[in-house]
Amino acid sequence: MVQRTSNAEVMAMDLSHKKPAKAYGSDGRAYYDWSPADLPMLGAASIGAAKLHLSAGGLALPSYSDSAKIAYVLQGAGACGLVLPEAASEKVIPVKEGDTLALPFGAVTWWHNAEGASAELVVLFLGDTSKGHTPGRFTNFQLTGATGIFTGFSTEFVARAWDLDQDAAAKIVSTQPGSGIVKIAAGHRMPEPRAEDRQGVVLNCLEAPLDVDIPGGGRVVVLNTANLPPVKDVGLGSDLVRIDGRSMCSPGFSCDSAYQVTYIVRGGGRVQVVGIDGTRVLETRAEAGCLFIVPRFFVVSKIADDTGMEWFSIITTPNSGLKNALLSPIFSHLAGRMSVWKAISPEVLETAFNSTPEMEKMFRSKRLDSEIFFAPN
Repeated sequence: MVQRTSNAEVMAMDLSHKKPAKAYGSDGRAYYDWSPADLPMLGAASIGAAKLHLSAGGLALPSYSDSAKIAYVLQGAGACGLVLPEAASEKVIPVKEGDTLALPFGAVTWWHNAEGASAELVVLFLGDTSKGHTPGRFTNFQLTGATGIFTGFSTEFVARAWDLDQDAAAKIVSTQPGSGIVKIAAGHRMPEPRAEDRQGVVLNCLEAPLDVDIPGGGRVVVLNTANLPPVKDVGLGSDLVRIDGRSMCSPGFSCDSAYQVTYIVRGGGRVQVVGIDGTRVLETRAEAGCLFIVPRFFVVSKIADDTGMEWFSIITTPNSGLKNALLSPIFSHLAGRMSVWKAISPEVLETAFNSTPEMEKMFRSKRLDSEIFFAPN
């Protein structure tokens, strides 16, 4: 049974944004993650968050995780090897900035940045750890290397599993001294990525049709089972939001008992979160590389700096087990054309605000054409 965090505990938590710490790495580069010890809301929401950085020639060794997750390519280009549960063959997927992949339980992946790459390959991972070993943190199981699964088996077991003699079994398990991330030897050939392997598995959020497009305000691409079918096996809604300089994202809250986990991709701006009893629980300036979490039903709003602001979010939905659902997050906004206020009768608003009919009419007359993003005046 999942233990729920009380309102008092949530209100007492530090909701400020954090950057990740290095978990492991090599000359092929590093794996970073956010710890629930530093960001308690990760544990409360049972969400894991991590980033993979691969330098030119870097390879993240084949592994699987205890959690379903969404992968978003923040920078660079490279390849992702993907073996889905019970699949008979591997997909070798070319990936680039803006690509999103849904990785269900049991998926085995490896990631590679080409030897001659001019930029690092950087991948963000966000996922549900409610069924994992450590709430709020991914546990990755390496198939090979110094910490690989088969280093824990006796030589006899390895030999019998792979039908090898014991000397060969001992050698093949111990040949790779690296752990997690390695650098490929110069001239070593890797499998060629295949464009056809992207079909139905990858959605590029920078090229996909926009779900919301407000001139001078902002744009949204929402990931769901319609544009990325494997999302149904992950059970997470997600989106990429870009707002222009000095624009505002309407105050809003998740209305399906979900947590919103947000990573700032680029730019920055001000963020405010208001919780129980009208208490402002977060007032901060967020910048690229930071992660923060908005608790269930708390209201969040953002105003971009002059250069704009871009963020990638996942929404943990309680309906994630419904295989046929679109898994789009349900969000109620408190300003703009679709504001909750606009649906409430004038008489109730007058009383609610203790105002006059004239004030209520003026209030209702504002933002008649604005959606969820407000361009600067």
